[in-house]
Formats: sequence, structure tokens, C-alpha cells
Amino acid sequence: MVQPDPEPVPVRPAPQQTAPSAGLPTWLLTIVFFFAIAGIGLGIYYGITYFGNRKAATSTGLDPAANVARTKLSNPLQKVVEVVGLRLVLDSKKKPQARFVVVNHSPDELDDLSATVTIWASTSRSEEDSVGTFTFKIGSLGSYESKEMTEPLNTKLKIYEMPDWQNATPEVQFTTP
Repeated sequence: MVQPDPEPVPVRPAPQQTAPSAGLPTWLLTIVFFFAIAGIGLGIYYGITYFGNRKAATSTGLDPAANVARTKLSNPLQKVVEVVGLRLVLDSKKKPQARFVVVNHSPDELDDLSATVTIWASTSRSEEDSVGTFTFKIGSLGSYESKEMTEPLNTKLKIYEMPDWQNATPEVQFTTP
């Protein structure tokens, strides 16, 4: 008789031993990489905000020294009379005009007031060319009173080339009294 073959006994492989690594532990590497990536991210963020604000201030012509040099007080009325609310629009004949408000900040009534207003743009070209000019004349402006006015604008620019009201700065030169 033939004897059945005995079942083979499974052989278990010997447990492998890992050699100790010479590097840092994993938990320490995780902490180091976290701080390194956070430091790089913060450096990029602060670099963009620092250089971005610096470039915007110089490129938009917001240098305070340039604006102060342009506005010279030659008439005592310039301290008490102000031209505000300047809007550059087209009239019904497609001609440019300036809408504005003249404000008297003094307790005195002003009679026969006339002035020439030069409009400057707050852009990089603002030191080169003015946007345009207009003149106005007011018969009487009471103490602490304001008057809304509209005058034709002398300019070489098209209406779409003119600055928006936030970027337009009026410079007033009084001709009388």
C-alpha cells in the first residue's frame, strides 16, 4: 500500500530586523517642515504687501511733496473759499463741462468773486499736463454759504480720457477781488 504523503508544514519566514536610522525622528521632521513652510508663506505674504503698497503709492502720483509744491497760497481767499464736488460731464451739445460747488468757510460775505480753476489728475502724468481749466464768477456768496455751479471746461482731452472725480484735484487761482 502506498502511504499518502504527509502534509507539508508551512515554513514561517524569520522576522526581519530593521537597522536603526541615523536621521531625525519622524515627529521632529514634521514639526521642522511645518515651521519652514509657514515661514516661507509669511515671508511671501509680507513681501507682497510691503512692495505692493510701495509701488502703488509711487506710481499713482500720491507723493505728498509733489502735491504740496503745486498748491501755493497766493491769495488770502484760498484759505476760506473752496471748490469741491468736482464732476466732469458732457452737456447736451456734447461739450465738456465742469459741475462743482463753491463753499465760503468764512463769516464774511464775499462779493464779485471770480477765479480760474485748473484741474490736475492724480496719476503719474499729473506733473506734466493739466486735465483742463475753467473760470467762474459769483456775484455774491454769503457767509458759510455754498453755491452749485456749472461752467464750460477748456480741455484737449475726450471725456473718456478725463480722470474720475476721485482722481481730479482742482487748483483755484482767484482773479478778483
